Amino acid sequence: MQIARYTAYGGPETVALEDAPIPSPGQGELLIRVRAAPVTAGDARMRSGRVPRGLSLMVRLAIGWSRPRVAPGWAFAGEVAALGPGVTGFTRGQRVFGLKGFKGGAHAEYLTIPATGPVLSLPDTLSFEQGAAFFFGGLTAAEFLIDRARLAPGERLLVAGATGSVGSAAVQIARHVGAEVAATASPANHPLARQLGATEVTDYRSGPPQGPFDVILDVMGSLGWSRAQPLLTPQGRLVLITADLSEMLASALRRRRFITGTNKDDLPSMRRLVDLHRAGGYTPVIGPTLPFAQLAQAHRIAESFHKPGNLIVTMG
Repeated sequence: MQIARYTAYGGPETVALEDAPIPSPGQGELLIRVRAAPVTAGDARMRSGRVPRGLSLMVRLAIGWSRPRVAPGWAFAGEVAALGPGVTGFTRGQRVFGLKGFKGGAHAEYLTIPATGPVLSLPDTLSFEQGAAFFFGGLTAAEFLIDRARLAPGERLLVAGATGSVGSAAVQIARHVGAEVAATASPANHPLARQLGATEVTDYRSGPPQGPFDVILDVMGSLGWSRAQPLLTPQGRLVLITADLSEMLASALRRRRFITGTNKDDLPSMRRLVDLHRAGGYTPVIGPTLPFAQLAQAHRIAESFHKPGNLIVTMG
């Protein structure tokens, strides 16, 4: 089989494909034949080492000083190819999707994962490409909007950056909650933002729609607290998905109004997102789709941070 690895910090050319033996599932493990996997902004940041200001040292200490010591690929969709000893609840050939998480390893033609880990049956309503895209933006949008910002029916939400992985999920989930959604996006993506449920869309380069807003979800940190605060109601909340160290520290002082951090990627969160999908509240948007052999090109697209929807590589 082929797997991807990072050879150094740097450009897309530092992602290499190499041959490796197909692993055997151990006790309690599944062997998954991967059919599709996302290439995310997080993958691009891990590869390049370019992270928000103030976080570089912590990231290098966590994943490697001279090159990333984690494997490429955060999520996957595919089929169960084999069952390790003691596995119950899955069958060979079953369609599944799940997460390899921070340590990665989903950019491979086969992978192993604990059967009790972050892996679920893939609903018939989702393709492999949609299954691969399902969790990255969806988990983030659901936790920050529902759990942390406590977005309520009838409230007004601004999604700054509404057509990428996180933004496209946020617009759908907010509409399902019953909020009124305004959005910023590049002009070419305005039809998509409206299709997802935004009622007012402006060009991100010319500024956001007129406030006030009860919640602002700023995907790329383009507004920050200083520009977002005048647009908020007195009890309004800013959710900053991409935050630097100073913004993370500042959010601790305004805990209820300035929300940053990371989201959970555990089984309860995954199951809730599946329930949202089944209720008609969320389906991932599929953007550029490339074969696995063009993984380096996928990284070039990912690091532009301007792709519509989710970027996917397919393994056949």
